[in-house]
Parts: sequence; C-alpha cells; structure tokens
Amino acid sequence: MKPIIFSLAMATSLAAPVSAQEAPDLEMWQLDCGTIELSDAGDFSDAHLYDGDERTLVVNCYLLRNADQYMLWDAGLSKDLIGISYTEGAFTVSMKRSLVDQLAELSLSREDINFAAVSHYHFDHSSQLADFSESTLLIGVGDWEVVQATKEPNRLVDPRPFAPWLGDDAAPVTAIARDHDVFGDGSVLIKATPGHTPGHTSLLVRLPEKGNVFLTGDLYHFEEQVTNRGVPQFNTNRADTLASMARFDAIGKSLGATVIIQHDPRHMDRLPAFPGSAK
Repeated sequence: MKPIIFSLAMATSLAAPVSAQEAPDLEMWQLDCGTIELSDAGDFSDAHLYDGDERTLVVNCYLLRNADQYMLWDAGLSKDLIGISYTEGAFTVSMKRSLVDQLAELSLSREDINFAAVSHYHFDHSSQLADFSESTLLIGVGDWEVVQATKEPNRLVDPRPFAPWLGDDAAPVTAIARDHDVFGDGSVLIKATPGHTPGHTSLLVRLPEKGNVFLTGDLYHFEEQVTNRGVPQFNTNRADTLASMARFDAIGKSLGATVIIQHDPRHMDRLPAFPGSAK
C-alpha cells in the first residue's frame, strides 16, 4: 500500500499570505452535482427547529485551477441517478449531469484532476469520487479513519467510492489532521471544521479578483442554521459542531469572505453559473 501523508501543520505556517506574494493564477467553477428534495427537514435540527419543513437542497461541487493544476472539491450524488429520482424517507434525490461530462465542457478529463478533495464522507459529497482514481485524495483524518474501518455500506458511510484509495496498490491519500494548504501558496486552504463528521472540513479560496470565498461543506445546510445554530440529529459531535461554526464565522468575518452554503440554492448566484468561472 502506498503511504498515507498526514498534514499536521497549520496552513498559515506553510505559506505566506496571498497578499504577500504575486497573485496566483487561480480560477473557480461551480458544478451541478444533483438535487435533494426534503419533505421534512426535521433531521437537520436536534432541537426540533425545522420539523415538518419542506426544503430544496442543491448539491454543488467545485473545480479549482491553480496555474496548470486542478482540484475537485466534493464529488456529489451518484451518476446512476441521472435522469431519474429516488426517494427514501424524507429524501428525494436526482441528477442531471455527471462531473466527468461537465469537465468535458471545459475540455478537461478525469486525468487532469490532480487532487480530489471531499469535505466529508457522506454520499452526497463522495459518490462520483471513484471516477478520479488517479488523483490524490484529500480528506480529514477523522473521516478517513471511519472510511477505512467501514466494511459494508450503511446509511451514513459507504466505502465503495473510496475503493481506489484502499487496499494494495492504492492511489495516494493526504489525510488532513488540522488545516492544509493545497497548492503550497496560501491560495486554497482546507480548514478543519469537525462535528458534522469526525474529520469534516471547509474550504477557503483566496481569489485574486473576487476575493475570499469560503465554502461550508456541510457545516451549514441552509442559512437558518447560521442564525439559530441548528445542529443536525445525525452529526457525530454537537460540541465540535458548535465550535466549528464559531471558528468558521470568525474566519469569514475576519477575511470579509463570500460565504457559500453549498446546499442552499439561495447562495448559487454568489458564483457565476457554469461554465462561467470566478477569478
């Protein structure tokens, strides 16, 4: 098995701030990775804040280009859902296009993706991951430990999309213990925000023209959770979630970042519509 690289250092110690360097050649796209219709959002608060609420959640993924290197952030719902919808409990999921098809519109192939990063291991963030089996996987160490220990799929963890990085002759993995500077120049920083899952992470992108963009992962699913601190019933640690919310909010405020809640359709217009990009 190829060695797993553990990223132990805080990102701030790895690189000078972007403002102290020449501005990176950085570009960001928002990709469509599916839709989730909720007939009852009650599971998204352990304090019954959303019982009976109907909501539409988008499932967005993101592509980052730094010079000639590419990183994918999250890998969405399964491409088996394209053209159909599937209902289980309060969740109805559907998809229109695969990630590979959207990359092709940008004249890119799966082999062009250097890093395949996931905010966490849940199915709506990892299901197309195996299409990028030649990429280095970036994942929080707490999540990676859970994936490695899970032998059969269950409601929250499915190890099958991670198969290229498991076992003998596995593709390389960077298991992130704290924060991680993806390209080594301070432009794209994975931030540790555990609680939703043990190794959940968020993504700070420091675009030279648009400015700082901060992606939540699933720290928040919709705006109301920011104001009333709705913690989903299925989060792994309530105290860690609240601490991560406080850290995320402080970083976003300090940097004047454009915060994007990845599942909230009201935030989609904070980046250009695909195939447009932000720089």
